[in-house]
Amino acid sequence: MARKKVDVITLGCSKNLVDSERLLSMFSRNGFDACHEPEHSRGDITVINTCGFIGDAKEESIDMILRYIDAKSRGEIKSLYVMGCLSQRYLDELKAEMPEVDGWYGKFDWHELVTMLSRENPATSEYDRVITTPRHHAYIKIAEGCNRFCSFCAIPLITGRFKSRSIEEITNEVTELVKRGVKEFNIIAQDLSSYGTDLYGSQRLAELIDRIAEIPGVGWIRLHYAYPAQFPMDILDVMAKHHNVCKYLDIALQHISDNVLANMRRHITGAQTRELLAEIRRRVPGIHIRTTLMTGFPGEGEKEFEELKAFVKEQRFERMGAFAYCEEEDTYGAKHFDDDIPEEVKQQRLSEIMDIQAEIATEINESKIGSTMRVIIDREEDEYYVGRTEYDSPEVDQEVLIKKSRKLDKGEFYDVRITEAQYFDLIAEI
Repeated sequence: MARKKVDVITLGCSKNLVDSERLLSMFSRNGFDACHEPEHSRGDITVINTCGFIGDAKEESIDMILRYIDAKSRGEIKSLYVMGCLSQRYLDELKAEMPEVDGWYGKFDWHELVTMLSRENPATSEYDRVITTPRHHAYIKIAEGCNRFCSFCAIPLITGRFKSRSIEEITNEVTELVKRGVKEFNIIAQDLSSYGTDLYGSQRLAELIDRIAEIPGVGWIRLHYAYPAQFPMDILDVMAKHHNVCKYLDIALQHISDNVLANMRRHITGAQTRELLAEIRRRVPGIHIRTTLMTGFPGEGEKEFEELKAFVKEQRFERMGAFAYCEEEDTYGAKHFDDDIPEEVKQQRLSEIMDIQAEIATEINESKIGSTMRVIIDREEDEYYVGRTEYDSPEVDQEVLIKKSRKLDKGEFYDVRITEAQYFDLIAEI
């Protein structure tokens, strides 16, 4: 009997990707032919894992659903199911507007989809996932939800309160993935700083990372999405102690103006932010900091924006992204502040700070010319092998293009010498 084909399409962040990987594993264990993001839909069942974070992400999710509704109407697929953040947040509205979808699941009940399609209790494995990234790196989700309730952010409304996984469960998962060839682990949560507070009564990120670093076969560990207020300073000792904990920290700061930070409900001041950054750099020499900033939040006048520009020039972040404020319904900001900064002003400010950052990033890259750096190889292209340093996370950061002189193996580490630098890439030789 032919196995039913299931195609899973993932939109949004790496936290969604982990859910899709677990879903793919459950389908495979229960007799389905499961595939992640095939080039063409394959006929039986399509599952779309949606994002509902900001306007552009919601629009992308809705467009994808409509595209597959059309495919279903043409007979290209038999059934369509939707899960994830968008359907968690807007379930009733979506059901009413898109009756062609065969079933809707949220952020936490998608296991029931496999149960329904299997018509029995599905076979599961606690840590099993179908790794959809290159097999040498994987994302490890250590918590769900968020308790911060920043005034611009809808994520707590979607995902609920912060909930940590246990240290034992996470280290067991990492151990299993090492056996499957994974060497690089990107640790993710909406708020790494709060890890352990709900489960153990205190911050335990440092203990968790210390334990993971001791697991044989773990090559790199990289930290994503720390929160600046109540930052767990003991994680810096762990970063300095272990060679396999990357000297890299993703910590979204959003702004530096006290007025804007207060409106954002970030629970930190500009002075405290500067003190934190100085201490991070002092205790982990050579660390590369990735941050995200926002332009156009209510209360950001010209004075506040000039302060933000000066902050970017002063801090010289190695990695930085930014976005313009987009009001999200039901958030504190939407209820209490007028979104009164014109869109063109928001976008102009966004362009200004990204232009400043482009110069800084180019200068930092040029300073690496002549140095030797360790890279992991992701893929091979016509003229180059493409790798990354410990300072570069997959998909969001820059790459190292290594001139072909001998065969290099994907997923292996090599030392390379940097010969050229561009804004978003380094050129190297083995």
